[in-house]
Amino acid sequence: MLPLDRQEVYRRRYASENPTWRSSGARLETWVRAAAGPTSRVFDLGAGRGGVHELIWADVALCIGVDPDHASLTGRRVPLPVAQAWGDRLPLADRQFDLALAIWVLEHVADPAATLGEIARVLRPGGRLIFLTPNRRHPLIVANRLSQALPQLQRRLVPALYGRDAADTFRVHYRANSSSTLTTLADGCGLVLERLEVVPDPTYLAFNELAYKLACRFEAWLPAGWGVHLLGQMVKPGS
Repeated sequence: MLPLDRQEVYRRRYASENPTWRSSGARLETWVRAAAGPTSRVFDLGAGRGGVHELIWADVALCIGVDPDHASLTGRRVPLPVAQAWGDRLPLADRQFDLALAIWVLEHVADPAATLGEIARVLRPGGRLIFLTPNRRHPLIVANRLSQALPQLQRRLVPALYGRDAADTFRVHYRANSSSTLTTLADGCGLVLERLEVVPDPTYLAFNELAYKLACRFEAWLPAGWGVHLLGQMVKPGS
């Protein structure tokens, strides 16, 4: 099993061995802190029990968590207002938010055009969506896509390997998980894909010392655009 604390140890080691590398989580935090200010109105789509909004919720004017999973919202770690809803039917008013967050969400969305259209609707002109999602080009993600043919196996394998509760293993579609698809979706929803970074990270396969070394070699062999994570920012035109 690969607990998060062990993965974080390998992640710090990888960062020390590759000084120019920063994890997707570290980059995400920098982006979110730069985009959110004291007057910002923020909503976190797929907020669950908590996440990046925990870093900023007390320092912005308003932060709302949205998630379709009632159990996750019930177990939230910070006392922000929440709404149980799907991303394609947001119970939020038009043009009310400066920042939307979608962290590990887009891979689960069956109709990304509808969800991004809803996000565009509730963002003010000049508002931004910051997202983090897997890159469908990475071989690990390709393997996960293939495993959808055996959902019962996947629901057992992921908790066994990563120590994640089966209830927190949700179906993935990967319909908004490439640079070209994200650009097309943004254009069709009235958004602009302003920034997109591909972030490699071999620690997802670092179950032990040997696996870590092999994963590092494998990651170095992959083409530059095939890193496991996509960190991006879309903006709604206007001011």
